Amino acid sequence: MSNNSLLLIEDDEVFASVLVRAFQRRGFETAHATDIPTARQLIASTTFTHAVVDLNLDGQSSLELIPLLRNYAPASRILMLTGYASIATAVEAIKLGADNYLAKPADTNEILAALQEDSIESTLEPEFQEPMSVRRLEWEHIQKVLKENNGNISETARQLKMHRRTLQRKLQKKPVSG
Repeated sequence: MSNNSLLLIEDDEVFASVLVRAFQRRGFETAHATDIPTARQLIASTTFTHAVVDLNLDGQSSLELIPLLRNYAPASRILMLTGYASIATAVEAIKLGADNYLAKPADTNEILAALQEDSIESTLEPEFQEPMSVRRLEWEHIQKVLKENNGNISETARQLKMHRRTLQRKLQKKPVSG
C-alpha cells in the first residue's frame, strides 16, 4: 500500500462506503472489514498507516483488535470510533494502544483530524469535560460495570440491582450528552 493507507473496520456498510470513497479521494488506499474475523485477516495481511475501528461490530466489542493492530503496524495511527461513547471505553481504547477516540456521528474531516491528533483530550472536550448530568453519570457507571464484567449483561444487571431487560433497554439507547 501507499504512504497513506487506511484500514477501516466498520459494520455499517453505508457509512463505510462513504468513508472509503472520501479517503480514496484524499489519496488513501483503503481496505475494509465488517466483522472481527475479517478484520483479523486484513490486519495480518495488509500494510496500513492508519486504522479506524468501530467499537461495536455487530454487537461485539472490537477493543481486542487494538493490540493486534499495534502488533502488526506499530507506527500506525489508530482511531476508535463509536456511536456509544463512554469514558470507560475511551480510557480502555487508549490503554490498549489507540491514538485517539471519536464519538459518532463524525464526518471524514473530523475522522482525519482525530487520526492526526496526538491527544484524546481534544476529541473529548465538548462531551466529557463539562459537569455531567445524572443521566450521563448513570450511562458512564453502567459502561464501567459492564466493562468490569467483560460485557456480561446478566452479571452487570445483578451488580447494578437492575432487571436484565431494563439494562438492555438502557444499553440500546445512545448516551446522553452532558
